[in-house]
Amino acid sequence: MATTLGAPRPDPAVYMLRGAAGVGRAYKQELLELLDVRPGQTVLDVGCGPGTDLPALAERVGVSGTVIGVDRDPAMLAEARRRTGDLPAVEIREADVHALPVEPGTVDRAKIDRVLMHVDEPAEVLAQLHAATRPGSRIALAEPDWDTLIVDAEDLETSRAFTRYTTSEAVRHATIGRSLARHAQRTGFVVETVRATTPVFLDFPEADHTLGLGRNMQRAIQDGHVDEARGRRWFTSLSEGPFFASFTLVTVICSR
Repeated sequence: MATTLGAPRPDPAVYMLRGAAGVGRAYKQELLELLDVRPGQTVLDVGCGPGTDLPALAERVGVSGTVIGVDRDPAMLAEARRRTGDLPAVEIREADVHALPVEPGTVDRAKIDRVLMHVDEPAEVLAQLHAATRPGSRIALAEPDWDTLIVDAEDLETSRAFTRYTTSEAVRHATIGRSLARHAQRTGFVVETVRATTPVFLDFPEADHTLGLGRNMQRAIQDGHVDEARGRRWFTSLSEGPFFASFTLVTVICSR
């Protein structure tokens, strides 16, 4: 497992699948339970990636239901098709999430999981989702708030600088988690439940892989946000002793 400052970003599909099996397991299970998918329903997974959640959704809708996974990345879609090839309830559709390829008012359940932080216009994606869902539908949204990222280190100021860089430069909509409920309500959804979970990392290599400690610190150094010698000392120190990092992830359940 790479723990090198500036190591390249891992393959996106591998990254997402590994995250779902690691610290993301608990919140994903809660999200699916709160979504309350039932047999025969039509479920939409917006930004389905490599199909992490599609098998679980297909199991819940049964033989009479439909699960639609939408993504624009051909590599992600290829992996999603590979993982769900023997699941007749699953349909994989290539499209930008700003233009969802579903008929208006046909979706009973929908989820968006860690996608809005990357898109051009979160409000536009939610508007598309509002149009796709039918009255009485249920929607699950989950996004992190990267302002809450904390990395324990003796050099506290460099840890703070790393979080500031992550929020201001590394992630497009880094604080979307805290505003999910507001965005959902403005779109026309009725907010029913808001949950906050705190994934905890005690293993440095796992945190480096998931949080991008080395690769984002290298970018922060290159962009002039952190002194190189200080950044390298900070990264090295993280690997040498007991490790702790965490952030807040917000889940919003709403209805149409």
